[in-house]
Parts: sequence; structure tokens; C-alpha cells
Amino acid sequence: MKLIVHAVGRMKSGPEKELGDRYYERFARSGPAVGLEFGGITEIPEGRGQTVDERQREEGQKLLAHARQLGGQAGGQAGAALLLLDERGKSFSSEELARRIGAMRDNGRKVLVVAIGGPDGHSEALRNEAELIVSFGALTWPHQLVRVMLGEQLYRIATILAGHPYHRS
Repeated sequence: MKLIVHAVGRMKSGPEKELGDRYYERFARSGPAVGLEFGGITEIPEGRGQTVDERQREEGQKLLAHARQLGGQAGGQAGAALLLLDERGKSFSSEELARRIGAMRDNGRKVLVVAIGGPDGHSEALRNEAELIVSFGALTWPHQLVRVMLGEQLYRIATILAGHPYHRS
């Protein structure tokens, strides 16, 4: 299953980008052994709407267009599965998230798009399209740190699925 990160906003050069790149590279090297191929990171600019709803709608439309381009209808079994990172999502242990992603892979999903929203988050309509909504906790995290934490979790998921000792439970 190809896994693609879709992010609203750009990651600027600096130590956060270097650390994130390190984890995404580790995931890219370890993922294929467990059927997970890293398809890269797609960045889009923040929406330009005047209101929160307009910005969320614009960002969501770009995400859904990207997901449909990758694998047909988002949300449907034939299309790209959509996983949103959202503070209103569910907190999972790393093992449970690995099981969920492994199940998507095992059930024949070809593409998983993991979406990081902009400062306004994801719209309700987009959350309704998602197969899984994940929270990194109730705290608000800066975009750069979310990108790093996601990279680390993807690498951790690959090691959990491979039975590698990186993750200790």
C-alpha cells in the first residue's frame, strides 16, 4: 500500500525539517518489507478564504481532488483511504494504529493518504469522508512538530508490523 502525506502549509528548512526527513527516510527504507511504500509528501498552501469555513472547504477540496487522483473516490474501498490528523480524532496507541494501517493494507487498499490540516483544522464534511481520524492528543501542536511526529510514527508502525525491536511495549 502506498502511503502519502498531504499537508497544508510548507515545512521550512531547519532542524525540524531535518529530523522529519530522517524519520521519513527511515520509513521509506523499512516500509516496503511490510508492504508499505512511502509515496512522499504533498504540500498545499493554506486556504485564502475570508472565513474559517471557506478556508477549510478550499483545503478539503484540494485534498479530496488529490486523493481521487491517486486512487478513485476517497473513502470508498476502491479509492484512496483517507486518514486525518485532527485534535477531535481518537487517540490510539502505536500498536493499535499499526494494526489499523496493517488491516487497510491487508484488505487490499492500494493508497492511504494521511492528511495534516492547516491552522483551522479539517472541515466536518472532510471528517465525514475519512476512514480514520487520529489525534496526537488534546494539546495543540505546531505544524512542524506534527510533521516530525507523524514521520516517527510511520517509521514506528513499519517496525511494529515487522516485529522489529525499535518499539518496546
